[in-house]
Amino acid sequence: MGLLTGVRHPEGFHGAGVTSSYFEGWYVKLVSADRRSRWAVIPGVFLDPRGGGEAFVQVLDGATGASWYHRYDESEFGADDDRFAVRVGPNRFSDRGVVLDLPSLAGEVRFATPLDPWPVSWRSPGVMGWYAWVPRMECKHGVVSLGHDLAGSLEHGGGAASFDGGRGYCEKDWGAAFPAAYVWMQTNHFDTRDTCLTASVALIPWVRSEFRGHIVGLLHRGELHRFATYTGAVTTRLEVDDDAVRWHLRSKQGSVLELTADRPRGGLLHAPVRTEMHRRVEETLDATIHVRLLDPGGRVLLDDVGTCGGLEVHGDLPRLLASD
Repeated sequence: MGLLTGVRHPEGFHGAGVTSSYFEGWYVKLVSADRRSRWAVIPGVFLDPRGGGEAFVQVLDGATGASWYHRYDESEFGADDDRFAVRVGPNRFSDRGVVLDLPSLAGEVRFATPLDPWPVSWRSPGVMGWYAWVPRMECKHGVVSLGHDLAGSLEHGGGAASFDGGRGYCEKDWGAAFPAAYVWMQTNHFDTRDTCLTASVALIPWVRSEFRGHIVGLLHRGELHRFATYTGAVTTRLEVDDDAVRWHLRSKQGSVLELTADRPRGGLLHAPVRTEMHRRVEETLDATIHVRLLDPGGRVLLDDVGTCGGLEVHGDLPRLLASD
């Protein structure tokens, strides 16, 4: 895929023709209407020109913390480069929904409303902003849908769960490896159904050094509030302990975003390093995230708590917290 197509279609596959170790994965979150069934299903591929590549579908049960890694031959992976359409063995993922045929999870969940992606424009092509044009970044990111309705059902452990009236979310990553340290959080389960938070801060390799970069999007009442390194937003507080993540940001215009996420125990997922797909990362789908948004005049625009939150805290945290 050319750089132009890749930038215009972050939801598509970017790995055609790569000549070095490379990974790509789509994070598909499925939450039932009663919020009791919470699943993250992650199809993807790890390519290694020296051999040893593999396709996979990872599954995280947010209700129990159990996780599964289903490995497939690299030849069983396929994906389109200009839209969300992924095939791993008998499993299918697209803008219409997911069809799963896994030992741990099976069934079909349809996307009952259109996907709501992070806007893509020439000036700011998706969640990466102008960094999307940089060809050799270690890891890139895309938001395929900030939220959409669900219908259908999944079978697990001899029982079936309905997802009619449920809520979904989808994002993706691709590149050489995950960052050496990062915090990621996401929820679209607030009192107002159209509200979604997606936020990450990470150590970003840059030439012969590194910097701490962040991307935060808060969709609320039809407006996407962006707090990102490329928008001039700055972190004014970042604290991580065993119980919580406390993160405050200020936009270039003076808006303030305050995030507090608790840290419940989660399940272990596989994450990419430069030589394989098997670093273990703990993730939960059971976090609660308190979100407070103030406009430049100090008026409170949102003060709410999101549930069924995804949360990962991983890597060299002292280095991450000490960086500017």
